[in-house]
Amino acid sequence: MRRFSCQSCGQLLSFENTVCGQCNSILGFLPELVDMSALVAVGDGSWRPLAPLAHGRPRMFCANNAYDVCNWLVSDSTPQGCFCFACQFNRMIPNLDTPGNLERWRKLEVAKHRLCYTILRLKLPVRTRLQDPLHGLAFDFLDDPADGSSTVITGHSDGIITIATREADDAYRESMRVELGEYYRTLLGHFRHEIGHYYWNVLIRDGGRLDACRAVFGDERQDYQSALATHYNRALVDNWRDDFVSLYATSHPWEDFAETWAHYFHIVSTLETALSYELSAGPAVHGEALSALHGDPCTQMSFENIINAWVPLTYVVNGLNRSMGLSDFYPFVLTRGVRAKLGFIHDVIRDAQKKGF
Repeated sequence: MRRFSCQSCGQLLSFENTVCGQCNSILGFLPELVDMSALVAVGDGSWRPLAPLAHGRPRMFCANNAYDVCNWLVSDSTPQGCFCFACQFNRMIPNLDTPGNLERWRKLEVAKHRLCYTILRLKLPVRTRLQDPLHGLAFDFLDDPADGSSTVITGHSDGIITIATREADDAYRESMRVELGEYYRTLLGHFRHEIGHYYWNVLIRDGGRLDACRAVFGDERQDYQSALATHYNRALVDNWRDDFVSLYATSHPWEDFAETWAHYFHIVSTLETALSYELSAGPAVHGEALSALHGDPCTQMSFENIINAWVPLTYVVNGLNRSMGLSDFYPFVLTRGVRAKLGFIHDVIRDAQKKGF
């Protein structure tokens, strides 16, 4: 995430801010510029951004701004009541008549908007369900049936990403994290994992990379349900970290790809934040200090430089967490096998950027 500041007063801003805490300017996010902007009311329901590259052209807020779940803007040529880049992918939202669901939806949208930010920064191809009725991306945020007859399963199927609304409840998510032995179980992590399945379809299956991917992650044609059943019933193998970023990644090549994809998103997004704030993390393991590494990790930095910047940064943030009596921020080890898989993801993304989808 880039560092944002108010164009009216210079105050530092967070991605989710809607009002500047110093000068009270209304704020909105410009997806076409991937930038936050202070706004000036035009008077007809539209707003003039102060971000220089916006050239003062009026914008409208996304229709979901009315629910206080979105601070993104749409172009001046878009009619009122339309959805922004991030919200256009919503197919089903939680039932807002259910107590607590508006707040759950807000949490889901925070995670989804951060996902969409990274998609924009990485310049990845993405199509809506309207553009591609068979395989386009869409999100369903679903509640469990009131009669308790079944539970919604978070997952992906041919472009449809389903997120169980209950995942927005911190207590439930933490209990599942402990029960399943997951290092990370966050809303943003769910989105990044499931979008990995979508991009396996787009960039691997439909991108002519099946053989190359199988050489790294294994053959995805093995029975998926059988592989999952085996995963949940087998004894834990101590050396799984040699080649897998998470225990769940060992279950099936599809899950290995999605877990590694999500981890790459974790790395470049966090590294972008650190570099944006000119954070110095001391000497890297095999290279320059983080403060000496230049370029954009989303579009310019080599994979080697990304890793050389990332590793010492994790030492710093883990140390900070321990100083506060908290668990490690980054409880992972990037072994040679895991780095090879992350490097594959990096190359696939860079190749997609060069093709300019």
